[in-house]
Amino acid sequence: MELSGFILFCGVYAMATFSPGPAVAAVIARVLGTGLRRTAPFIWGIVAGDLVWFALVALGLAALAQNFHALFLLIKYAGVAYLLYLAYKLWTAPAEPPEASDRARGEGFKLFLGGLALTLGNAKVMVFFVSILPLVVDLAAITPLAAVEVAAMMMVILSAAMWTYALVAARARRFISSPRMMRLVNRGTGTMMAGAAVAVAARG
Repeated sequence: MELSGFILFCGVYAMATFSPGPAVAAVIARVLGTGLRRTAPFIWGIVAGDLVWFALVALGLAALAQNFHALFLLIKYAGVAYLLYLAYKLWTAPAEPPEASDRARGEGFKLFLGGLALTLGNAKVMVFFVSILPLVVDLAAITPLAAVEVAAMMMVILSAAMWTYALVAARARRFISSPRMMRLVNRGTGTMMAGAAVAVAARG
């Protein structure tokens, strides 16, 4: 893969990942409602979802994925349902910092799957990998080494984007101390999470 093509891909991918969308809204809502540490598995799931889409396209399975539209619809609405569940949990959460309560067993894996399902069913992500990626990367000539390099850079760029938003949200959250403010934040972020679910459901 030529350096110019690699740089072009990185620039286009960075613009796509840093632009606000359902994933960004979900990450911000998660951080504001439950804290930074309990958002990490959700972000890992989002990164894994992009890698799955890249693997499908790089292996020439994009057409196959489109033929199994019903399966991806199922994944999409599973992600929507989980986002709505998280919205409900945030809306009804106690007005106290999440660090004061124990982390639920298996929560990390569930959050990872939630982030994965959100990404696999997100039309914005789907359009990027199926329609835009082939315009900036010659997938017919890509070597296994180049594919690994692209995947590694995707992990760096997407992680940087999600953690940038997460860290900004975490800094904002430090100013919230009273139970009344915590309750307002919980309900506001629950509404944001529900909005992200609606955005995913309404697209494509």
